[in-house]
Amino acid sequence: MARLGENSYGKSRVRLSRITRQPDHLDGDRHDFYEWIVNVMLEGDFETSFAEADNSKVLPTDTIKNTVYFVARGSKAATIEAFAMELGDYFLNRNSQVSGVMVEVEERAWERMIVDGAPEPTTFKLGGPELQTVRAVRDRGREWSIRSGVEGLTILKTTKSAFTGYVVDKLTTLKPVTDRILGTCATITWDYAAAAPDFAQARARILATLLKTFAGHNSMSVQHTLFDMGNAALDAAPEIARIHLAMPNLHHLLADLSPFGLDNPNHIFVPIDEPHGTIEATIER
Repeated sequence: MARLGENSYGKSRVRLSRITRQPDHLDGDRHDFYEWIVNVMLEGDFETSFAEADNSKVLPTDTIKNTVYFVARGSKAATIEAFAMELGDYFLNRNSQVSGVMVEVEERAWERMIVDGAPEPTTFKLGGPELQTVRAVRDRGREWSIRSGVEGLTILKTTKSAFTGYVVDKLTTLKPVTDRILGTCATITWDYAAAAPDFAQARARILATLLKTFAGHNSMSVQHTLFDMGNAALDAAPEIARIHLAMPNLHHLLADLSPFGLDNPNHIFVPIDEPHGTIEATIER
């Protein structure tokens, strides 16, 4: 006889834009704008829906979608972490058949526009391709587990990057280089150790530290830079227990201009994104 194993269900990619208005601001109305993509997965007593075609305990996924908008309407959450926990608690508190919930939120990088040197109170521009992320998981009767991060953080430096001393065998064609472009489209996540930290402040501190370390690092490899970035983030944020960095090496290859009678003193490159090296690691305390 077959039996049902681990299972869950939910609603994916619920898109939500949100405006928070501050009418008493000194400069008149001031708006904050957010764009989120929300995923919700529920675990619990749903075996009969799978094995017996009995839907009496199933909250429809369309209702899950509507709940995202309903909770967002009354929410005071200023961070995706706070909203994820608020939304997850709503499902747990109102559905006794639900034993666990996972809420993931991605936030696009909208920034306030600067006009004539001053922040424009109601106008925004998309700051970059990256997404701010959170994955919040809670089983009934237990505390929240929060994993925050950033996806698609695209950064590049034009010097202070080398790669030498590697294994050479009969198939090696790569030449050692002491001054190269180092580019990556990083996905970075970190797990919180402390309960209910100031998520916005911690995120800002972690990202600022990661970028500062990347910019100033004299890199001997992507691995070398990745480790020092993670180590610096742990030092800057005692609230987190570990940080995971995935940093594909987005190559810029020196163009061969010799057929045209020209030299190329690290001036003209050919950017490629496939194939690329992939380097990832978890740095923990």
